[in-house]
Amino acid sequence: MYGKLYSACLHGIDGVTIQVEVDLSNGLPQTSIIGLPDSSIRESVERVRAAVKNCGFTYPMKRVTINLAPADLRKEGSSFDLAIALGILVTSEQIDFSPESLLILGELALDGSLRPINGVLPMVEKAKRDGLKGVLLPYENAPEAALIGGMNVYGLRHIKELTGSQADGLIEPDRPQSETHSPGRSAPFTVHLSKLLYTKSDIENHGCVNTPDDVVEDYSDVIGQPHVKRALTIAAAGMHNIMLIGPPGTGKTMLMKRLPTILPPLSEQESLTTTKIYSAAGKLKHTGSLMTRRPFRSPHHTISSGGLIGGGTIPRPGEVSLAHKGILFLDELPEFSRHVLEVLRQPLEDREVTISRARAVLTFPAHFMLAASMNPCPCGFWGNDHPQQRCTCSPRRIGQYRAKISGPLLDRIDLQVEVPRPKDRYDTAHQLSSREMREQVMAAQLLQSTRYRHLPFSWNSELFGSHLRRYAALDSASASLLQTTIDTLGLSMRAYDKILKLARTIADLDQAECIGSHHVAEAIQYRQLDQLPVYV
Repeated sequence: MYGKLYSACLHGIDGVTIQVEVDLSNGLPQTSIIGLPDSSIRESVERVRAAVKNCGFTYPMKRVTINLAPADLRKEGSSFDLAIALGILVTSEQIDFSPESLLILGELALDGSLRPINGVLPMVEKAKRDGLKGVLLPYENAPEAALIGGMNVYGLRHIKELTGSQADGLIEPDRPQSETHSPGRSAPFTVHLSKLLYTKSDIENHGCVNTPDDVVEDYSDVIGQPHVKRALTIAAAGMHNIMLIGPPGTGKTMLMKRLPTILPPLSEQESLTTTKIYSAAGKLKHTGSLMTRRPFRSPHHTISSGGLIGGGTIPRPGEVSLAHKGILFLDELPEFSRHVLEVLRQPLEDREVTISRARAVLTFPAHFMLAASMNPCPCGFWGNDHPQQRCTCSPRRIGQYRAKISGPLLDRIDLQVEVPRPKDRYDTAHQLSSREMREQVMAAQLLQSTRYRHLPFSWNSELFGSHLRRYAALDSASASLLQTTIDTLGLSMRAYDKILKLARTIADLDQAECIGSHHVAEAIQYRQLDQLPVYV
């Protein structure tokens, strides 16, 4: 006897549809799973056996062979449990079920209850592209699956629901005996999927609506620092990398953590991609709708390079991918391992990460804004004019501290802004709010999206090659100013391009069509670390 169902697994952050083939034949009772399964899939045999028996069904006393096709793709995870169990029950004719156009996902407990799994969104999206019409999965995952339009979503809490023994019996047995069944053998239970159908109204009834968190942090809370707020507005308007440098207690971290409040919301395509990443990583907290706010990731400085860019035997997304289309904030940048920081160089240029392992080679998206903060020296008070807080670091020690950040990485940071101690901590004058800053950012972003509507990018920070020369063209005075600066400071050609992109964003904030000398001058003055003395 032979049966076939459809399930899925993750390959990176993308779903892959898997055929689950079940064959029952005469022979010694044993169950074999083939098709490059990992240990969690091999262990599913015992979970399925216990769940089937504890739910009142009979586990076949035959030779059971389960094939996961395609056989050359390694599979992992517990999403195959429900498909294997239903495949055995359908093939042994204990239930009457036609799953030809249905994706089946879910992990089984020993008592037959369904446990939620990770990565439902990309798997359901792939199933829809492959022509499947619906998905049967744990009820807790139903809101996430419902995000993919055009798919019928069926939520299941327990396999016992298939027996009709509960109040909401979803299976009604055919009591008359079928001609195909031998005398004394009861007819199979017939599955009625319509009673399992999950609708959008169920999301509201179970409190799963994904509402954005209330914004309790605002830039109006920050006293003073108008030039830093200006720099943050520029960074948000063009998605430019930014670093704040200043003594401890000046509000660097406070300023950075409010950066998401001025960023524009995710577009529809960005929202889908970001939500898929979080679903694959098992970090999707709200499953009633797609993510609309840009992610903000702030890993601790003890993080490993694998945790930052992703890794594992079968690679999983790291912090740079979880920050996709959002912000990766590295507080106290020199405290991170130099090796860990150096792995950021390639993602900052290519906006994706390719991880090669013996078992898989996967590419994850990693288009993020790098936000960082640091002290000017180990004690933190270099350049401070307060008599009670003088710097005690030697020039050599300061040089060693700054050398933890390599020149190539520093070259990739567009804005390097000094954050001094506020002069008047009790100034009650008007403080620029997040709403006012966001309005400026949205106006500049609208100009960029219109300008680049026929191009494969939408931010000034993504300009390159001929597009950079076209959209960030300079007049003779501006070009002369920039060339003089490059020659004086000895900046690289990458820094030259960074200043051009930054000047284009500053001009957009001023609603100016052409870049002027004052835009270039402002962009140049944000290269603070290039202008500091070098210690050896």
